Amino acid sequence: MELIEVIKRRRSIRAYEDKKIEREKLARVLDAGRLAPSARNLQDWKFIVVKSLEMRTRIAHACKSEDFVREAPVIIAACGTNPDYIMTCGQKAYPIDVSIALTHMMLRAEDLGLGTCWLGAFNEKKVKELLAVPAKVRIVALLTLGYSRYHPPSKSRKSLDEVVCYDRWK
Repeated sequence: MELIEVIKRRRSIRAYEDKKIEREKLARVLDAGRLAPSARNLQDWKFIVVKSLEMRTRIAHACKSEDFVREAPVIIAACGTNPDYIMTCGQKAYPIDVSIALTHMMLRAEDLGLGTCWLGAFNEKKVKELLAVPAKVRIVALLTLGYSRYHPPSKSRKSLDEVVCYDRWK
């Protein structure tokens, strides 16, 4: 599939088939995240792959929307391992770097016929306890991954004129 078609087709999936993800497809999704750019190429991230129903259920209890989180055959907890590093521009690097890696994973998943949903609505403290994540490490987001039961319609997007300006803020 052409990259622009993958981008246009990707949706947040909140209903998954009861079907395991092939090991090779999961590896390709994770590798796409590994290949993402990061500040100073530090690659300060760790991805925890959760497949067991028991652990997915526990994680789902720490999320705002439990049902589809538990239903997804895989949950990826995307962690920033160096939350103290601040880039020259004044921004913390870890949420940006991990977000770029997750976006790579989401697009690769779509290209492989898998659905994803990026989750920020979770109790980080509870999920860190469940996954034995060190205190200093931050969980930026959870990503559900699996075969979609249906493909939702596209949502409206702002026009380029509404989100782009040239040479200065307008």
